[in-house]
Amino acid sequence: MSNKISIRRLPTGVPGLDSLLGGGIPEFSFNLIAGTPGGGKTTLAHQIMFSQANSNNRALFFTVLGEPALKMLRYQQQFPFFDIDKINESIRYVNLSADLMEGNFERVLSRIAEEVKNYAPSLVFVDSFRSVVQSAKHMKLGGAELQSFVQQLGMQMTSWQATTFLIGEYLTPESESSPVFTVADGILWLSQNLQRNSTVRKIQVVKMRGQAQVPGLHTFRISDEGIQVFPRAIIKHDAEAVSAIKASAGEERVPMGVPGLDEMLGGGLPTGYSLLLVGPSGSGKTILATEFLAEGVRRGEPGVIAAFEKSPSQLLNNKLQELIKAGQVGVIDTRSLDLSIDETLHDLIAMINRMQAKRVVIDSLSGFELALAPEFSEDFRGSLYRMIAELTGMGVTILMTSELEDRYTDLRFSPFGSAFLADAIIVQRYVEITGQFKRVLSVIKVRGSEHSKDIRLFDITDKGIIIGEALSDYAGIMSGRPTVSPLTERPDK
Repeated sequence: MSNKISIRRLPTGVPGLDSLLGGGIPEFSFNLIAGTPGGGKTTLAHQIMFSQANSNNRALFFTVLGEPALKMLRYQQQFPFFDIDKINESIRYVNLSADLMEGNFERVLSRIAEEVKNYAPSLVFVDSFRSVVQSAKHMKLGGAELQSFVQQLGMQMTSWQATTFLIGEYLTPESESSPVFTVADGILWLSQNLQRNSTVRKIQVVKMRGQAQVPGLHTFRISDEGIQVFPRAIIKHDAEAVSAIKASAGEERVPMGVPGLDEMLGGGLPTGYSLLLVGPSGSGKTILATEFLAEGVRRGEPGVIAAFEKSPSQLLNNKLQELIKAGQVGVIDTRSLDLSIDETLHDLIAMINRMQAKRVVIDSLSGFELALAPEFSEDFRGSLYRMIAELTGMGVTILMTSELEDRYTDLRFSPFGSAFLADAIIVQRYVEITGQFKRVLSVIKVRGSEHSKDIRLFDITDKGIIIGEALSDYAGIMSGRPTVSPLTERPDK
């Protein structure tokens, strides 16, 4: 019978990164932080180091033909994770450029080993390791000598009772044959891609021995607070689980706040459903979304709105402004460009959890696509699917608006071909009757539920949205038969 060895995982201090790694950096592991120039490697290393370093956990940071320590510290101290009191107290910097310029790899190895032995650090960083390789090429040293140096350094770092990091610039992980990629226990790959005028930063956990990391590329940002990672949403529900969730959700209904609309939906919108509300400009999409949120507030259900087309100050009508000022509806201002779906989802989930919100409005998908960086807008349908699945998996009911050009004779339900992602669809349109444009709406689908097939006239008044008679009952106008007004007054509540 063998006893399983437990490996302690060190928190990185980088929001979102620990979940990608499978819980943190394994203690005493040998890791490589690599990627293209300007990707954020040195900042990531410092954020991890300052998070972990203390009087009992000392850190040793070697600089090798990279930035001088003084220059590096000048910029790193702009971040809030930087603690000047830790310099020389629990963090020490050592410059190896003079040793390396002599071209004696043995001397460099011996200096590193000597410093580690004397300082006994818990964390060791070498930045930039790529400089060692480039220096060897410039000095025309043999490949065998360089390979021997890399192997010896790797073996030394894996033998220390310390968690170690090599930092270097590489083009792609596949293009490098350096032995360091083989002996490393963990590899973090950072990159930044420029598409048109948008820059997107990505991080990938290429490998992390002994624990299950989250695969794929994930967005991260370098802000005034440092690095923040936004893990890519991964659908965890299988088809049977999703069906079960929808079936149980369908037993409860969410009132929409518009008299007559609940009846058209078959008793209201099933809890945990995603509703796509489409229509041309001025058809009343945002007003209906406001009624949806206001009804939730009346029932003690806080809501959240993500605004993509206008700033919160100009987007929202008076009714919604009052709900926001009262703290009953949270608003996410998403006007900044170069967004990613995962960053938006992160902000939404944080506000939903903070407010215990039950209703979410995304206004609108058209603006959302424009706000995304080109790299994400190219896969808009796939990204949107992941976001909706994540939110509905939390039991949140979603209303999404989308502007749709009214072509009168061309009946469509989504400009993205993504209508299949919604559990329910309401379409608003204009019709011309006796020389006037009239607004009409109809329920196209409510998954797993009966619903009205009528096309109903509606109007927008100071009392809100008022749904009238079915369009078929109004056909008498065209034949000259007398009819009653198709609009009914909204009953007092």
